[in-house]
Amino acid sequence: MSNVDNNGSSKIILAKWKDRFLAWFVDFVIISMVSTSIFFLTFLYLNYDFDNFMGSSIISIPTSVMFFSYCVILEYKTGQTIGKRMFNLKITNNQGEKPSLMGVVISSFGKSFILPIDMILGLIITNEKRQRIFNKIGNTIIIKIKKRDNDLNTRYSKD
Repeated sequence: MSNVDNNGSSKIILAKWKDRFLAWFVDFVIISMVSTSIFFLTFLYLNYDFDNFMGSSIISIPTSVMFFSYCVILEYKTGQTIGKRMFNLKITNNQGEKPSLMGVVISSFGKSFILPIDMILGLIITNEKRQRIFNKIGNTIIIKIKKRDNDLNTRYSKD
């Protein structure tokens, strides 16, 4: 996660706001497609009239809950969602280590249910760690990770 510079101190590369937003957007699109598909298949199976629900915000609550669960599970297990993996980002604690479950839950809550407020307040009350408010409360940061050069040079042989 962290690099060591010439002075022997560790260096953590904080993710750019743009990359964080794009990773969130990828994850949101994935979860929205899954949630919407489940929602419509359920109503189709139950023979409900779609016209009454088109444009309704009724689907936003299950989508937010699904997004929250998706983020908590993947970020706690691996530090990355699909969007974060695409942009080489990872959630860590403030020291660049694996975050606590509670830290991931708090951070995920902010981006799943009240992202605009969380983001705006984070930008206004920003600090050197580029944290949203719920990242700050959860003691988490989003870092940029480097691709491993040796992955490209890895050779595989069969037993």
